[in-house]
Amino acid sequence: MAGKGPGEPELSLHEMLDDPIVRLIMKADNVDEQALRMLFEQAAMGIRNARAVPSDEGDHLPPSVQSNRRYRLGVGIMLMNREGLIFVGQRIDRPEEAWQMPQGGIEEGESPRQAALRELREELGTAQVDIVASTQSWLQYDLPDDVMNRRAHEGWHGQMQKWFLMRFNGRDSDIDVGVKYPEFSAWKWVAPQELVRLIVPFKRSLYVAVLKDFSDHFGGASQ
Repeated sequence: MAGKGPGEPELSLHEMLDDPIVRLIMKADNVDEQALRMLFEQAAMGIRNARAVPSDEGDHLPPSVQSNRRYRLGVGIMLMNREGLIFVGQRIDRPEEAWQMPQGGIEEGESPRQAALRELREELGTAQVDIVASTQSWLQYDLPDDVMNRRAHEGWHGQMQKWFLMRFNGRDSDIDVGVKYPEFSAWKWVAPQELVRLIVPFKRSLYVAVLKDFSDHFGGASQ
């Protein structure tokens, strides 16, 4: 197999697999060529996706956030489709209308960004997204007394969250809220300005803050 000289482009994976010597080696070792090509494609796609996701720089947990035990540390996701509409789900544990955006806690050893992508997979069955932006600061809300009484065993009084704006790259059929441990009984896309009206009252100020942080990405739609 001829090497590449200085300044010449490197061989692609498929060019390497088409090289006569490599093909002889694969044949001698009974290598499944089609399976190997698929494996290389999956690996290359993973590398491209990893490079496309912004790093966690700036999304670390500040000491003041880590030490505040009154609040559960978590993340929130504002998922936007190609039309600029936002995903909301109807909470499965509420008989009345109770729509919200995906959110969840940060597990041990996770960065906020990793937690947000995991929550999407767990709640929506997909994470076909690009991360567009994150909130400048950690946002918090307090739970009302009735909710605190129902969840007294958890020992916290509210949530402190890092929010991410993500662009959904899949199709609506890729979203499946009927996951193993469902959070939502239904879902829909709504305009940004509808969010504050739909959300439960104790989270409204939080949603206003999230909309304000991400307003530049809506072309004034949230005004």
